Amino acid sequence: MLNTVTLGSTNITVQKNGFGALPIQRISCEDAGHLLRKAYDHGITFFDTARMYTDSEEKMGIALADVRENIYIATKTAAKTVDQFWADLETSLSLLKTDHVDIYQFHNPAFCPKPGDGTGLYEAMLEAKAQGKIRHIGITNHRLAVAWEAVESGLYETLQFPFCYLCSEEDLRLVAVCKEKNIGFIAMKSLSGGLINHSAAAYAFADQYDNVLPIWGVQREYELDEFLSYIDNPPTMTEEIRQLIEADRKQLCGSFCRSCGYCMPCPKGIEILNCARMSLLLRRSPSASHLSEAGQAKMMKIKECINCGQCASRCPYGLNTPELLQRNLKDYEEVLAGKEILPYNF
Repeated sequence: MLNTVTLGSTNITVQKNGFGALPIQRISCEDAGHLLRKAYDHGITFFDTARMYTDSEEKMGIALADVRENIYIATKTAAKTVDQFWADLETSLSLLKTDHVDIYQFHNPAFCPKPGDGTGLYEAMLEAKAQGKIRHIGITNHRLAVAWEAVESGLYETLQFPFCYLCSEEDLRLVAVCKEKNIGFIAMKSLSGGLINHSAAAYAFADQYDNVLPIWGVQREYELDEFLSYIDNPPTMTEEIRQLIEADRKQLCGSFCRSCGYCMPCPKGIEILNCARMSLLLRRSPSASHLSEAGQAKMMKIKECINCGQCASRCPYGLNTPELLQRNLKDYEEVLAGKEILPYNF
């Protein structure tokens, strides 16, 4: 199999195209099933979902149950107690129509679960593995400190962490250490929540790291078709792509919102994960929908912000979210007034 990646000590070897199933919760069961099945029929065998992704697991179970032995399923639990851990696992197994999960991951915990930490969560993972209900133990995170602790602990077979061409030097070091320690690296946010709009460049960047499996969040068929086309014709790091990446890094690197959604919900109903990066969206995607009546209503909700600080306290990137919202609102109002917004780093 060409252009594959092996996830560390798991010995799971798959196409360097993982299917990120968060977005399929936004589409119908029929449309989701079509995308999942098309992905499988064209060679994608790694599917990542989570208990928190509403009906994503259910849609995956319906679409792929009959080919279960030919695919790898990774899902996640955000449980904070042992009872909730087992409830989540049994629900996931039932919805996915399977008797085991290939990689079961702690979903963005604020700490690194370990044996003897008093929560019993890691011990529950070991028991689930002993029972054959999970094959490998993983963890996902958006916080570098927690990711490093997980990697150094030797307790985890895989780490899922944001990784794209907007990454920092520390992110690159994390990938290198995972390779040294034979820990599988699953790259989420490979398109940075939609801000990266050149999938070939995103693929070519990830392809430079032979231990990295990018999972692409897919919601529309044309998006899937792009990544499927890379199976036989993988983009390489050309000078043109290198220049594009450098231009994007100049514009995007810094304190921008990755749209991970952990700041939500807002007590005033502000759609933070889109509003806090609207300036960049206006520059990098068709603006009509953002400037529609509905789009304006969403942005004007920012004026109701009470500066409670809940969003900032939840942000895994340490952003000053209320300030970011106000800066985006200012830019947005200037666009509505017909003014051109100048590029600047968030």
